Amino acid sequence: MDIRKNLLGFLSTIPKDVQLVAVSKTKPNEAVQEAYNAGQRIFGENKVQDLAAKAEILPKDIDWHFIGHMQTNKVKYIAPFVKMIHAVDSIKLLKEINKQALKNNRIIDCLLQFHIAEESTKFGLSISEADELLKNSELNSLQNISIVGVMGMATYTDDIQQIRSEFTQLNNNFKILKTNFFNNNSNFKEISMGMSGDYKIAIEEGSTMIRIGTKIFGERNY
Repeated sequence: MDIRKNLLGFLSTIPKDVQLVAVSKTKPNEAVQEAYNAGQRIFGENKVQDLAAKAEILPKDIDWHFIGHMQTNKVKYIAPFVKMIHAVDSIKLLKEINKQALKNNRIIDCLLQFHIAEESTKFGLSISEADELLKNSELNSLQNISIVGVMGMATYTDDIQQIRSEFTQLNNNFKILKTNFFNNNSNFKEISMGMSGDYKIAIEEGSTMIRIGTKIFGERNY
């Protein structure tokens, strides 16, 4: 498994303005270090304890992204170092992230997660729920978070038209929020969508950030 070769090969196929989150979940520290040595700096984990353990040992200039479903009571374990939390879907969670970021004298970037897939098992907001969340007066007092964009996961299907329409929907949601809430905020610019199976469609539909694991690290270890 040549991680360096995989990484550099993959990077050569995507536009320069699309950020790659290398999904290192279930992978050993050595694999992350290998990708790091090849120049990768953004890594994504979906389990708090794994992320905390890796962050302690691996280079300190890694931008760690938490890409799993975030439980409020676990925010404190990653608040000292996490760069971005991808799947935020409630004011309660934003308040907790803000509280823990404040304790660590940091500002943590957050993405609002939208439910765009047909599967009911996926988490996320509808556009009306996002609207309600962003109109919440409590948001103004949260100075230690920065809402920088949106994220979503398409349905796991072979139907390319369905995947495309779900990604289009996420991009439309981004545009609505940008116009209504973040018009003068240059930080609100990320659309995190696309994984190993559907990243090409995601990029065509406006993704700025893709989450890729197997194409870099090989099949998952469980």
